[in-house]
Amino acid sequence: MEAILKLFGEYFFKFCKMSGYDRMLRTLGGNLTEFIENLDALHSYLALSYQEMNAPSFRVEEGADGAMLLHYYSDRHGLCHIVPGIIEAVAKDFFDTDVAMSILDMNEEVERTGKKEHVVFLVVQKAHRQIRGAKASRPQGSEDSQADQEALQGTLLRMKERYLNIPVCPGEKSHSTAVRASVLFGKGPLRDTFQPVYPERLWVEEEVFCDAFPFHIVFDEALRVKQAGVNIQKYVPGILTQKFALDEYFSIIHPQVTFNISSICKFINSQFVLKTRKEMMPKARKSQPMLKLRGQMIWMESLRCMIFMCSPNVRSLQELEESKMHLSDIAPHDTTRDLILLNQQRLAEMELSCQLEKKKEELRVLSNHLAIEKKKTETLLYAMLPEHVANQLKEGRKVAAGEFETCTILFSDVVTFTNICAACEPIQIVNMLNSMYSKFDRLTSVHDVYKVETIGDAYMVVGGVPVPVESHAQRVANFALGMRISAKEVMNPVTGEPIQIRVGIHTGPVLAGVVGDKMPRYCLFGDTVNTASRMESHGLPSKVHLSPTAHRALKNKGFEIVRRGEIEVKGKGKMTTYFLIQNLNATEDEIMGRPSAPADGKEVCTPGNQVRKSPAVPRNTDHQQQVYKGDPADASNEVTLAGSPVAGRNSTDAVNNQPSPDETKTSVVASGPVLSAFCVVL
Repeated sequence: MEAILKLFGEYFFKFCKMSGYDRMLRTLGGNLTEFIENLDALHSYLALSYQEMNAPSFRVEEGADGAMLLHYYSDRHGLCHIVPGIIEAVAKDFFDTDVAMSILDMNEEVERTGKKEHVVFLVVQKAHRQIRGAKASRPQGSEDSQADQEALQGTLLRMKERYLNIPVCPGEKSHSTAVRASVLFGKGPLRDTFQPVYPERLWVEEEVFCDAFPFHIVFDEALRVKQAGVNIQKYVPGILTQKFALDEYFSIIHPQVTFNISSICKFINSQFVLKTRKEMMPKARKSQPMLKLRGQMIWMESLRCMIFMCSPNVRSLQELEESKMHLSDIAPHDTTRDLILLNQQRLAEMELSCQLEKKKEELRVLSNHLAIEKKKTETLLYAMLPEHVANQLKEGRKVAAGEFETCTILFSDVVTFTNICAACEPIQIVNMLNSMYSKFDRLTSVHDVYKVETIGDAYMVVGGVPVPVESHAQRVANFALGMRISAKEVMNPVTGEPIQIRVGIHTGPVLAGVVGDKMPRYCLFGDTVNTASRMESHGLPSKVHLSPTAHRALKNKGFEIVRRGEIEVKGKGKMTTYFLIQNLNATEDEIMGRPSAPADGKEVCTPGNQVRKSPAVPRNTDHQQQVYKGDPADASNEVTLAGSPVAGRNSTDAVNNQPSPDETKTSVVASGPVLSAFCVVL
């Protein structure tokens, strides 16, 4: 487990570098000792962004020959073995140094926040990597290399042996002092060889020092305040005149240790944050936020005193105002001034960024609402006009009228509609028409025909317009059969019986185009429209009336058609017309676009991905051409496999002769997916 944790430490260091923290880590110190000493400061900075972070603490004690003791404190137990992996990786990568780390002692210490794991590591420099590289050119089993290894192992063994055999006297020596006394330092310094020059006396006057460093406190081992900066005296009245200990005026916020000299010395390299106690403040200041001081503790051995060099812990102008302070209270050389102003600018930018983000979110919501409303508008537009025509109008283009050489037009109306209106309330008429038109509208999608318009009880449909298709007549014929079935499901509000409709169909050329600006409509013009209307008006209840051209378009297409005979048509003279009885190759469910129940025979697949059985029929070898026998006025009951397209696709389904829809009552349309086509798998 120790090896795994150490390996994790090495990879964690690599992960931090890859995450963009390498520059920050490189600037912590010029050598390994300084790097470790400033880790706590880095953790304090990161805690501003990661407020739930519970970072460990590190403390370094230097030796005469460059070795050092590393003290590790953590609330989490058992993770100390990660430290050697991190420190050794840092030494190799940043400082080109190989170090060896071993645990000298491991115990628990009771602090203010509970028990902390305290581990003491011995850090010994093995060799510079350049020297090691030079030695690598020597024979692998050289005497010098073996001597170095044996010396290092012997040093570690003697150190542990000495440390474990030292009697610890709590009254005379602390545990850390005993560890420190047992260390035998190895070869090579871990710190640079620079040696500073100090003056024989301090060339600073006391008043100048207190003015130049307005936030500093000097206190002795008993926590008695010996000296304080001018602004400390200003904001903490009586700190020098009254004989109170420092811990009565302040509490330590960070690190979380007991307020005494020994605890402070353990974390001497950490950044300290002190906060004034409200009960010691004057009444005028008790309502204000308590003063926080952030800085460094420095032990002065000759004076046996500690100096706390600090600055106000404020991050913005708002906090400065709440503390009743000004920028002039902070020394000009103190970078806290710049940090406050810089952070204020950053806060303003963050506020602006938040506002932009909020506006962006509002814009996104509005865009979604606009897309929804646009979709509704397009749906309404497509209900009024063909899709390709509507798209041209949306793009601002004019839609030119077009000639269609052949198409099939259907008209229908309700029999005795005038009498029904006279005997019913208007709302009943509206409900009846709405129910009927809803069923018809669904059938337009099933058979892929275009609904032109409705006027009162009249319903107009065209096939082959606005998109020309060869099967326009079959589509309209199947739609007409579906209308007749659907009409039986709509009740007459007067009699309670199913309503009856007349349907007329005619095939011929038309001119089609968009008419109007305020309420544009797609209209059809030509004699074909008039003739189709005459077929409807001269038709019979519950019959589908065909003109001669419509009959020719449907001939040999798998439909049962009977000859009506010659009739007088208003404005047209005498015409030989026909009645459409049924589609011999499509079931009622297929005509209505409903899922079919399984039956014996072959599998039939529908566009809704349902699979059903159809009656078995002989295969037609004449490529799906129906042949009438005898007079064309009589529909033959002997049919071969014929094509009867539904929704624009040729059907190859052949079924046994069915009774006329006029003789069969249809149950209410079952709810289900709308099918647009069917096919047969033989």
